[in-house]
Amino acid sequence: MHIRPMIFSDRAGWDPLWQGYLTFYKASVDEKTTQQTFERLTSGTEPMGAFLALDETGRAVGAVHWILHRSCWTMGDYCYLQDLFVSAEARGKGLGRALIEAVYKAAREAGASRVYWLTHETNTTARALYDQLATAPGYIQYRKVF
Repeated sequence: MHIRPMIFSDRAGWDPLWQGYLTFYKASVDEKTTQQTFERLTSGTEPMGAFLALDETGRAVGAVHWILHRSCWTMGDYCYLQDLFVSAEARGKGLGRALIEAVYKAAREAGASRVYWLTHETNTTARALYDQLATAPGYIQYRKVF
């Protein structure tokens, strides 16, 4: 398996992973937003990016998206690990961990002071991994959707 930054020519390999992620969370995103998201992740002009996990044939089997943003609490940016997904056939091989560690490395190189993310409380399989890689500070998220 190989982890590398996602590039513009990866759209066909990324799409099934993105759709799998959305399906897992029972969400949908229209094609216009999906296209804009992909362009933002691969343009190199936004404070965000993505990594892909590739299998031995070069097929994308995992993806992670990250966003750098300012904080009022530190000099360095924070890095929000927004989306992480590994295809069902590639799970259990350490790809989730490798993708998170790729974000850690990118965040350190960008001078970020932390990486953080959210997951659903029922996502117990992923939480078992997350508990090994980070701490859960106990905050509860509130949101108002417009």
